[in-house]
Amino acid sequence: MPQPPRFGIVRNQNLPLEMLIRHWAFFEELGFDSIWQADHYQRPSVPDHPFLEGWTLLALMANRTERVRIGLLVSSNTFRNPALLVKQAITVDHIADGRLEFGLGTGWWEPEHRAFGVPFPEPPELVARFGEAVELCHLLLTQDVTTWEGRYYQVRDAIMRPASVQRPRPPFTLGAHGPKMLRIAARYADRWNSYGPVDDIRERNARLDEACAAIGRNPDEIIRSLYGWTLALGADPWSSPEAFAEIVGRYREAGINEFLMEAPHDEQFSVAERIANDLLPKLRGA
Repeated sequence: MPQPPRFGIVRNQNLPLEMLIRHWAFFEELGFDSIWQADHYQRPSVPDHPFLEGWTLLALMANRTERVRIGLLVSSNTFRNPALLVKQAITVDHIADGRLEFGLGTGWWEPEHRAFGVPFPEPPELVARFGEAVELCHLLLTQDVTTWEGRYYQVRDAIMRPASVQRPRPPFTLGAHGPKMLRIAARYADRWNSYGPVDDIRERNARLDEACAAIGRNPDEIIRSLYGWTLALGADPWSSPEAFAEIVGRYREAGINEFLMEAPHDEQFSVAERIANDLLPKLRGA
């Protein structure tokens, strides 16, 4: 039976803190299911603009919200050792009283790595490191004490106390586009997230189904999630309720059942209210 669609907001942290807090409160009050931030040192589209760090800001927003699920879409695996990332995630899950979505991706924007002195491997190593990190994070979050020896990461008698509020662990949101990444998502993801044109999403969705079948996993266990990045969509979902509904319809046909939309501009907030109050209940009910 198809899952009813879910709807979230991706609020890039390129605004003053008090404005970000007001925006989060606005989107939570409108009834969106989740709110997400990015994980960058600087925003790729406007790298010279101010940009707050993701995990520390997420800890604040965990304390300023009550209902919505929260997360980073997605953490860059190049930025942190997996054991540190898990400690951060557990802490935020406690602050949020069990509302954290644990997002992880390879990392992709090379200029910020170069600017801030962070190593940026070639794509094969990025994927290999990601695969190890996902497995290690899963173990650290589901075991009290972990010893693990990988090619890139090692832990010895690593104690994770307290455990996360959510058991056996917070849900994993894995960003994945290519075949190798989709195979990793098939094994560990609770939510698979991608972005791009409809035809690309349809093809990736089918590849994920195939990867699940290869390991005997029920593909319906994985939420199929779209990052509604306006440039990749080719249309602005906040221009009107009709535009929002048209985008949702196209991507639903391609297998998507969650829409994490880039936040509207201030002048579009009245349209966002109409969408949240009038359209989303219809889409969820359909």
